[in-house]
Amino acid sequence: MFSIGEFSKITGLTVKTLRFYHERAVLIPARIESGSGYRYYDQCNVEQARVIVVLREFGFSLEQIVEILRDCRDETDLVGFLEQRRAALKQAICRDRELVRCIDRIIQQNLEIKQMIQKKTYEVEEKRVPELLVAGIRVTGRYDECGKVFGQLGRKLGRHISGTPLCLIYDDEYREDHADFEPSVPIRKPVQIDGVDIRSLPDQLCLTLVHLGPYTQLGRSYEILIRYAKERGYRLTLPSREVYVKGPGMFFRGNPKNYLTEIQIPFERQSDTI
Repeated sequence: MFSIGEFSKITGLTVKTLRFYHERAVLIPARIESGSGYRYYDQCNVEQARVIVVLREFGFSLEQIVEILRDCRDETDLVGFLEQRRAALKQAICRDRELVRCIDRIIQQNLEIKQMIQKKTYEVEEKRVPELLVAGIRVTGRYDECGKVFGQLGRKLGRHISGTPLCLIYDDEYREDHADFEPSVPIRKPVQIDGVDIRSLPDQLCLTLVHLGPYTQLGRSYEILIRYAKERGYRLTLPSREVYVKGPGMFFRGNPKNYLTEIQIPFERQSDTI
């Protein structure tokens, strides 16, 4: 038999921990003196303690350890519990990886916002917009229904979303009602979801402009883009895109004066159409 102090040295568990394990019925001493209450441990307790140390390192809770020690008769039984723990850890790792990807996406979006703020807003840029895989729901209605559709996309696609939301505009004029538009979100890979159209937007040469301010003032930025195209003889094509770099968030609506929207309008030069 070993005293609690001796047992502590043998197992590497503090006396305080051993008392706590006794109270929780995790590691019960082989003998307890009725008069003094002194705890004494035997070789079987030593083996139990070493198993407990390993299981704690593997992340098992005390309740799980009690169950394991109660049900395990040999190492074969212990392996079964370890296999269950391994499966749970794999699931947790997958969840953590997905969480890291979501955090990375938010950080990247905020870096892009900072870069756009540093650039001059309302400055037209001719640039090639790369091919983009998106999921969208085409709508005929009012533009203020866009947020509701983005909510549907968020619920349907969740972890598949890989970037900043955008809206495809199919009309060449402003419509209060019966507007033809398609709220969309970038996704990493094709998926099949009822009611959602999955496709790749082509690589296109676009006139782009970063609009700072509320959506109600987007018309001013469209005017700048249309004037720019007319002055150079460019032909604008559809659908145009509004990329909502910074807008109402999931938790905070934010100040509309600080919203950032990149307008992208595909165009053709006269030389391209000849």
